[in-house]
Amino acid sequence: MTTVVTAPTSHRVTGLVKSTPGRLSLIALLLVAVSLLVGALTGLSVQTRSAALEELATRSEPLSFAAQEVYRSMADADATAAAAFLSGGVESPQLRSRYEADIAKAAAALSTATGEITRSPEVGSALTTLSGQLPVYTGLVETARTHNRQGNPVGAAYLREASGLMRAQLLPAAQDLYRAETANVVRDQDSAGGGPWSELLLGLVALGTLGLAQLYVTRRTNRVFNIGLVVATGLTLVSLLWVSIASIVVASTVSDSRVNGSSQVDVLARARIDTLTARGDETLTLVARGSGAAYEKRYGDVVKELGDLIARGKSLATEPAVRDAVTSAERNFQAWQDAHKRIRAADDSGDYTTALALAISNDQGGAAAAFDNLDRDLVTAITQARTAFTGSVATARGALTGTVAVVALLALGAAVASVMGLWQRLKEYR
Repeated sequence: MTTVVTAPTSHRVTGLVKSTPGRLSLIALLLVAVSLLVGALTGLSVQTRSAALEELATRSEPLSFAAQEVYRSMADADATAAAAFLSGGVESPQLRSRYEADIAKAAAALSTATGEITRSPEVGSALTTLSGQLPVYTGLVETARTHNRQGNPVGAAYLREASGLMRAQLLPAAQDLYRAETANVVRDQDSAGGGPWSELLLGLVALGTLGLAQLYVTRRTNRVFNIGLVVATGLTLVSLLWVSIASIVVASTVSDSRVNGSSQVDVLARARIDTLTARGDETLTLVARGSGAAYEKRYGDVVKELGDLIARGKSLATEPAVRDAVTSAERNFQAWQDAHKRIRAADDSGDYTTALALAISNDQGGAAAAFDNLDRDLVTAITQARTAFTGSVATARGALTGTVAVVALLALGAAVASVMGLWQRLKEYR
């Protein structure tokens, strides 16, 4: 009986590794693994960038605008309520309508922000304050309005209490909300607009592996080129170039969205908020009838900041339409300051009637007209800057359209080409 001696498994594996066919087989498996892994990781990186752009376009920026609208609407409601109170008795239908529209817009924008609290749980406290205290504020304003219509002096006290609630609790909470949502915009821009470093590294790893494989095959077979490996290298290079160019376009357009859009919107939005705050202080100074020094002081502080923001907005403006709107805002800001000086001169000299007329008049030279024109200019500038932002983000999203699918197909093609190229060499050893 003949005994068959079977070589240990480790010896067979060692023999396979030492033989040229075995090494070629292992190289083929390695190239398939590298091609598919690099393709998957590159696709994942591109998908992450695309998801950040999706968040930026559909959630971050709209939510930031909604938070801005909460702040703006409440600040305007406070200024409008004070202006309506100054008119005495039954306020004008225009001011009443504007106040009610502001409250409705604030509630709607607050509802939008509340629906997305799972994304930014840190704003929970601010949203709780806003949703709980806004009805209290409107109740105080209605009480002040009722007493004002009846000619009761206590109405002014209720209005001051309402304004104090707005400035002490509601507006700070709205500011926290706006800052959090603006931070989300910046975060998504950073995520979407970063350099394609990981994609470049992965592509270079794949190219390096293919290069070493071709060098080995050339030395073992004395053939300069292996068609399959050359095709695989070409497909990998195409994938790398495609992703790199798309990522560079995305980085450039996201940078544009920041420079031409979100940075300008942030400055202009803060300028508009300061405009509304200053208007409220201006009117409350008159409502206080001689005891409004604190409001006037705050007006001066806010106006100083407002002037700086308008100047900064003008320096940041890159689009002609934005620059024209901010230039007009600059003129109307100065007209408002001129009107305010006349208001204070009349009020300080005891001519309250003239001061009141200058404050609420919509005629040329009145504070109300200059304020409305300034606010309209800032709205125009913000709208134009948001349009530039939206266009840049849309361009960035377009640059990545189909990129994941292309990367996957090229990676699969490179894996197949590598196997086919080495299979031709393996057949020679049969």
